[in-house]
Amino acid sequence: MIDDFGLIISSFQTQYGLRLSRELPKMKWDEFKDMLSGLGPDTPLGRIVSIRAEDDPEILEYFNSEQKRIRTEWRTRRAKAMSQENMEGFLESMKQALIYAAGGEQG
Repeated sequence: MIDDFGLIISSFQTQYGLRLSRELPKMKWDEFKDMLSGLGPDTPLGRIVSIRAEDDPEILEYFNSEQKRIRTEWRTRRAKAMSQENMEGFLESMKQALIYAAGGEQG
């Protein structure tokens, strides 16, 4: 969300006519979440999200270089995050296996 905050700001302006710099300090978290999840596909964030999520090869074939860059950067960032999660899970299971092998209790 932090990386996309500029898109969120412009999307709130586009869809709701709200300037978040003025409204956010008085907005409750639940209200912000509801409005964020209600952003439509014709907002800056909505367009970027649709590029990131596209998997149809026929549509991808017609992506321009900027759309390809956006999608590639997103997939690379997700892969790195996923790799870190996988590594942490693997290390935890190795720790538990070593504890078990040493006759200790798993926790």
